[in-house]
Amino acid sequence: MNRQIHQVTILVLVMFLTLCTSVTSVQGLARPALWEASSSQGTLTTDSRNSRTVYAEFGTDRGQIIVGGDAVADSVSSDDAYAYQRTYPQGELYAPITGYFSTYFASMTGMEQAGNKLLNGEDPSLFSSRVKSLITGQTQRGGSLELTIDPEVQQAAWDALAGRRGSVVALNPSTGAILAMVSSPSYDPNLLASHDDETAQGAWDSLIDDEARPLDNRAIGGNLYPPGSTFKVLTVAAGLRTGKITANSEVDAPNTLTLPGTNHALSNYASESCGNGRVTLAYAFAESCNTPFAQLAMDVGDEALADEASRWGFGSDLSIPLSVSHSVYPANDSVAQTAMAGIGQQSVRATPLMMAMVAATVANDGEQMVPYLISQTLDADLQVVSTTKPTVARTPIDSDTAATLTSLMQETVNSGTGTPAQVAGVSVAGKTGTAQTGSDDGGPITWFIGFAGTDINNPTVAVAVVLDGGEQIPTTGTGGSVAGPIAASVIDAAVDQ
Repeated sequence: MNRQIHQVTILVLVMFLTLCTSVTSVQGLARPALWEASSSQGTLTTDSRNSRTVYAEFGTDRGQIIVGGDAVADSVSSDDAYAYQRTYPQGELYAPITGYFSTYFASMTGMEQAGNKLLNGEDPSLFSSRVKSLITGQTQRGGSLELTIDPEVQQAAWDALAGRRGSVVALNPSTGAILAMVSSPSYDPNLLASHDDETAQGAWDSLIDDEARPLDNRAIGGNLYPPGSTFKVLTVAAGLRTGKITANSEVDAPNTLTLPGTNHALSNYASESCGNGRVTLAYAFAESCNTPFAQLAMDVGDEALADEASRWGFGSDLSIPLSVSHSVYPANDSVAQTAMAGIGQQSVRATPLMMAMVAATVANDGEQMVPYLISQTLDADLQVVSTTKPTVARTPIDSDTAATLTSLMQETVNSGTGTPAQVAGVSVAGKTGTAQTGSDDGGPITWFIGFAGTDINNPTVAVAVVLDGGEQIPTTGTGGSVAGPIAASVIDAAVDQ
């Protein structure tokens, strides 16, 4: 009898383990590919038209998105059909990063979408957590994402923009970790995540009708920006690479330069003179003179300038893991267009993230690190599952070129157009940019890119600031006067850590 009981026990145990394995495989691993019977027709569980799918996907105990130890996206119990309500405690500040998780629209954006498999518990890395939940009978819980964002730097950038249309990106130049990513104006994701249909629809209607485009993440997409004179960093790099200039070169800097094949006389900003017409490269860069850099672009040639832009990442795919729009150096079909592209005009377009990467590359001795938003992934018990390791994306310039550009950018902040970005006790290097919008209304698009630290040889932050032009910018506004003080506030917060 004991032998029979022993055999039955083993059989039951084997059957139980087989059942556990099967259920885990079906519900945990193969779930996205399952078919459910619906009348005489099968429907994929991932089909948003299937209400059971919506309740299952949007009714889970979803993991947190964490910044500085605090949840910026969380799930709380709800007394309706969905069981859980997604909440965003600091809604507008982080909305361009977190995105929203909407039951009404059965959709998600931002990190909610990019990290969905981990947040909803389906990621293969959470297999042991799913087995544990199955065995204990607990509700399956999602994992969490810990971001690289520094909450003090993020808040400083948001406060400095003060509701104006624009963006700020801050990076750790030696790792690529994104310390701040602000897009303004923003929106309240709590409204779109509401389980009340009227609230969610009303918020959506208001947002898509807003000409300020609050749903755009200006840092990585939306309408890209002409980089203006910040692109002169790349023009100088191309000049050094091709031997058209050296660090000690003197350059012609006429008040106007008639572009070949046109009647257009390019002038410096506000028709100002650039020294006495013949100046050092350092002076032309610090004062952001247009005519010498337009000439340098023509001397270098469009092919070499396009190659330079490509070396720095223009046109390359990038995911942080949010998808980043390609920055663009155009295919110019005339020398005049190349001249304008060399000063960041024409159809050159860039994201603030790309220009922050330009500054970070110079700061990091020519090595460009892959930017990233996820510091660690965590399981349902907030135990570390994985940690992001910094990686090199490319090395567009050597250390000598980086040193030359650093010197030029230091001079810009010490005595040139970038003086408003100075921070007491901090060494700051930067480049300003002022790009025309093509409109007669209001002021230009204004930029500042740069890097800083208590020791300029070991900078701890790289930053890009851009503000949309138009009525929010004075007609006399410049990158230095408008974007420079914002950069100073961000640098001050980042270095004082």
